[in-house]
Amino acid sequence: MTDHADASFALSEDDPGTDAAGRRRRPEPTDFVFTFSYETYSDAVRRGMMRPPDRILSSLMRSPEVRRLLVADPFRWLPRVAASPVLDRDVRFPADERVAYHRPARLRREDPVAVSGVEAEYSRYDRSLERAADRLGLVAPHVLTTNPLVAGFAPFEWASGVTFFARDDWLSSPARQAYWPAYREAYRRISATGRSVAAVSAEIIDRIAPTGPAMVVPNGVEPDEWLGLLPAAPAWFAEIPGPRAVYVGTLDSRLDVPGIADLATRRPELQVVLLGPCPDPAYVADLRRFPNVHVHASVARAELVATLRNAEVCLLAHRRTPLTEAMSPLKVYEYLAAGVPVVSIDLPPVRDIDDRVLLVDRVADFADAVDVALGLGRAPEELRLEFIEANSWSARHELMLDLARS
Repeated sequence: MTDHADASFALSEDDPGTDAAGRRRRPEPTDFVFTFSYETYSDAVRRGMMRPPDRILSSLMRSPEVRRLLVADPFRWLPRVAASPVLDRDVRFPADERVAYHRPARLRREDPVAVSGVEAEYSRYDRSLERAADRLGLVAPHVLTTNPLVAGFAPFEWASGVTFFARDDWLSSPARQAYWPAYREAYRRISATGRSVAAVSAEIIDRIAPTGPAMVVPNGVEPDEWLGLLPAAPAWFAEIPGPRAVYVGTLDSRLDVPGIADLATRRPELQVVLLGPCPDPAYVADLRRFPNVHVHASVARAELVATLRNAEVCLLAHRRTPLTEAMSPLKVYEYLAAGVPVVSIDLPPVRDIDDRVLLVDRVADFADAVDVALGLGRAPEELRLEFIEANSWSARHELMLDLARS
């Protein structure tokens, strides 16, 4: 595996980004274009601006290093865009003379699958962005995109540079297998053109093999969410007797259902809480026979924080797949921000995050590690606060802005 800079990356003393003492010098503000991957701004607001692309956008919108900013949705079906004033009336974009919002529209609902069709489609997307950037008066903007097809296929001859932020390895996503040939070609073009890549794990960078600047920028936490006194547990969570082991995330093919069943069988006194959306209830149906497994729907951010801060242990119970081996699990950082010990399957991006993450080879082995995790107890408040500060989104994004300008 190739070595890549991680989130502790700093510019060298000889770099124009630092002064003679090695301190970070604030550069002149730059114009930026930001594009979502497959979500829209409305989607991000409705889920609480909590995923990595949402957090990046929030940082860009308040950064003094960003002069003007164009925020762009992915292509959407024209009738859906036309109906957005009605369907999205609960979401208002904070546009002003500095920040603008662009909703590109097209007649087709989905991206074409063939590589030639993708190339043509994202050339059109590129032209749409260029016109919107001109209207806002952007000067040589830098493009920061979370969409691999935008990063690979859009020419961006009008931009000063392009940085691709990869939060997943799209080429190993089972849900988007039809687009794997297009993603493979996008990765090849990103590498060939020397475009910058920031990814949540070294595994993703290795798979893209960029020839331009690259940096590992793991997931992080928003300090404001995790500071303050211990909140009361939500009523539904307080009714579950301890000890409680919580897994947060979409209950889909990433979750090791047989492993959870083994944990519930071997540790009947442990209450396992699976908290998150369940696209296919049949996937976790077998777990409902266990009285100590509790499947609960997604909750709002404040309720999620309160749940985690009152848990006894948290779980990263993923299957080992090419997708999970490349992920930087956001949930682990939030578990640790809550001060809770973690039992996790041993995956490369999880190693070395914190000593309070106990790594085991299989979810089926979690039962053997639970007692050790429970013995650790809650983290001392001083250590919890240190972790939050060291892993804040703002610190991550400063590095990404430096990468974009490198």
